[in-house]
Amino acid sequence: MQRHVTFPQITLVTPDAAMSAEVYGGRAKCLQRLIRLDMPVPLTVALSFDTVRDIAQGRMPDIGAIMAPFGFAPLLSVRPSSLDPDWGGPGAILNIGMTQERHDALAATAGLRAATSLYLRFIQCYAVQVARLDPEPFDLPDEPTSEALRSMLAAYEAETDEPFPQDPALQLAEVLRSMARTWDGTTARLLRQAKGAPADAGLGLVVQAMALGVGRGESGSGVIQFVDGETGEPRIIGRYLGQSQGREALRDKRDAIPIICDDGGPCLERVAPFAVRELLEHGGRGRERLREEMQIEFTLESGRLRILDAVRVPRGARAAVRIAVALAQDGVIPREEAVLRVDPGALSTLLHRQVDPEAPRDRIVSGIAASPGAASGRIVLTAVDAQASAARDEPCILVRRETTPEDIRGMHAAVAVVTVRGGITSHAAVIGRGLGLPCVVGASDLEIDRRRRVVIAPGGRVFAEGDVITVDGTTGDVLAGEAPTIPAALDEAFRTLLGWADEFRDMGVRANADTPQDARLAHDFAAEGIGLCRTEHMFFEGERIGMMREMIFAEGAAARRAVLDRLLPMQRDDFAALFRIMAGKPVCIRLFDPPLHEFLPSDRQGLRDLAEGLSRPLSDVEARVEALREYNPMLGLRGVRLGITVPEIYEMQARAIFEAAVLAGQDGEPVVPEVMIPLVSARREVELVKARVDAVASAVRAESGLPFTYRLGVMVETPRAALRAAEIAQHAAFLSFGTNDLTQMTYGLSRDDAGRFLGTYVEQQVFEEDPFHTLDLDGVGELLQIGAERGREGRPDITLSICGEHAGTRRAIEFCRRQGFDYVSCSPYRVPAARLSAAQSAIEDAINSHS
Repeated sequence: MQRHVTFPQITLVTPDAAMSAEVYGGRAKCLQRLIRLDMPVPLTVALSFDTVRDIAQGRMPDIGAIMAPFGFAPLLSVRPSSLDPDWGGPGAILNIGMTQERHDALAATAGLRAATSLYLRFIQCYAVQVARLDPEPFDLPDEPTSEALRSMLAAYEAETDEPFPQDPALQLAEVLRSMARTWDGTTARLLRQAKGAPADAGLGLVVQAMALGVGRGESGSGVIQFVDGETGEPRIIGRYLGQSQGREALRDKRDAIPIICDDGGPCLERVAPFAVRELLEHGGRGRERLREEMQIEFTLESGRLRILDAVRVPRGARAAVRIAVALAQDGVIPREEAVLRVDPGALSTLLHRQVDPEAPRDRIVSGIAASPGAASGRIVLTAVDAQASAARDEPCILVRRETTPEDIRGMHAAVAVVTVRGGITSHAAVIGRGLGLPCVVGASDLEIDRRRRVVIAPGGRVFAEGDVITVDGTTGDVLAGEAPTIPAALDEAFRTLLGWADEFRDMGVRANADTPQDARLAHDFAAEGIGLCRTEHMFFEGERIGMMREMIFAEGAAARRAVLDRLLPMQRDDFAALFRIMAGKPVCIRLFDPPLHEFLPSDRQGLRDLAEGLSRPLSDVEARVEALREYNPMLGLRGVRLGITVPEIYEMQARAIFEAAVLAGQDGEPVVPEVMIPLVSARREVELVKARVDAVASAVRAESGLPFTYRLGVMVETPRAALRAAEIAQHAAFLSFGTNDLTQMTYGLSRDDAGRFLGTYVEQQVFEEDPFHTLDLDGVGELLQIGAERGREGRPDITLSICGEHAGTRRAIEFCRRQGFDYVSCSPYRVPAARLSAAQSAIEDAINSHS
């Protein structure tokens, strides 16, 4: 039976005091742990979340009871203590209790300059942060003189019509009230909610005796940490700010010296070696007992060390991985905890170059961060120009209103892509993530003037073709010029962490891969196969698009087959390369999906070139293009509908798949290809395609004299397919849910156009999140659940997966694990994050089941 503990609203922090981070906040609990580790922490009183809520609503606690433990005329500090330090909070306020009387007493022991400097700083802080006065009259003077002090006190009285408060209890009460109300304010609430805090998150406050760092002996203040916050490598980092001549005023921060000597200059190690030894001991003990790398704030007061606070070392993604792995390898934490400590979303920043966070940013425009990483290059406005630039070895950035499949060659040639239109699952975003190409979409404030060949940015800034810009696909910023970048960080710690993740996860992770380059990435990132190969992307390479156009204009099935027979060897080589790279791992190939008009030019010059290439009158070409035009092509003649009405395409692809499987199987691991039918909505569609694919398989077996097997499945992208999954599954070995189209059709939203208004919808809480970015568990999720349950009814051994862009997210992975899905398939660069997310979900379930 769990023991019920009643916590006081205000408590003196001692080793055995009843303390909980859920009641007093993480800082208060951490200070108690430091005290338990025998660190010299100044006397501290903690105020609970409920107490601070009461203060914000005007119900003040007994200030005398708070101050009583500190004795006569104390100097105090107040710091925030939220449950999670990443949620932020009001800034600390120091030197509470500084009055004219206290100033005079301190001047006698620490010197007039030091006492005056401390008093000036407190008046400034109190005036601006507590009294909410205009900061300009309270700028700190260059020299802390008595005249400057009188001037600042007069400024306070002039602004408030009353003298600066000389009652320490009143000062403390006003500080507590100000900090409580700041936390309760709308701005602070929105900021912490953006960082993942619940709307009703509480704030605790800690009131602590000041350790001033002033005195007759060696005195000062500093901060020390024992790892690099960017790289995670062991390294003593910190600065110490001492007193001039050992007993006068605190020096300017620019005069701070390092903790450890790395050259012949001054450092704390030379000034106070005993203090450094003590800090190193505290740091090592804190790492072992607190199970974390800590940043320690300290003071020296006449040679006496005081520890004011210790917080988790602020760290980037690279350091987070290395620190977690090092703690586990040293036996400080178990491997499971190391896996849980790293944010999966942060891994993507380690796979690509990033804009240096310390570098200045000349932002041109912001859009949707669609594919992470950073790259600089010259602006080009067409795919053809991108290819020409790549041929000259000139990095270029393709800027388009929106991309189409025809732009894929240009995207391959570019180092980054920017589009004016589009959302997180638009063509540019999906292909960008697949290629590992930094990509910003939905930059709607940009205007492309194709006639002048310039890009017009907000404020009238004009960038001509050839100008250099930088794309930050991690933040969604487009920057002027070439911004400094830092390299990717696929180091040993990264591989070790993911190796541990694979030990704990119980769900498969595959990659979406359309090319051998994609497949090699998938293999390098330890994907367990290819879960989606979009074959239509292969038709835009080199001479193939010309053949596709020739096939579209062919008269009758025989003429179409003649053209497709020329494409067959190319498709076969594509598939054989994928099979060989994946070395026996499953490869799921989606049959042709897009409408045919995507392979035809849309501009007048392109139509003329096509007519010339086909030796046809321009009028015939225009008539054929017009005949293929649809009002809503994404809901028209595409996917399985095209496979049934123009069966020659699927027959050619099936033959290419099976012949490639025979070839790859002869010189490597046996291949069992998976053939997936897209955009199914009825059982009969599957029956018709399956009959044709089976016939092709039989023919290839007879011709090759070699046996092989394959698995045929369905891509569930329509609501009807999810609802009729029981009967569809009777003819399918697997169901793979394509959540991009399924979301689009469930909501009735265009994933390419909805970005224009989805921000407003989310802001006004029509939708909780952008459904193309975050899987909608209520609507789309219910269809996934229904489809999975009914699919198992029709075929108990059915394999279930999702292969849309949601598949690499923690939310989707957790949902799919609960529904018993077998695997997820995402872009290659999302595979590491998916592996980590799947492991974290499994570990947390195991922990919850035992609690």
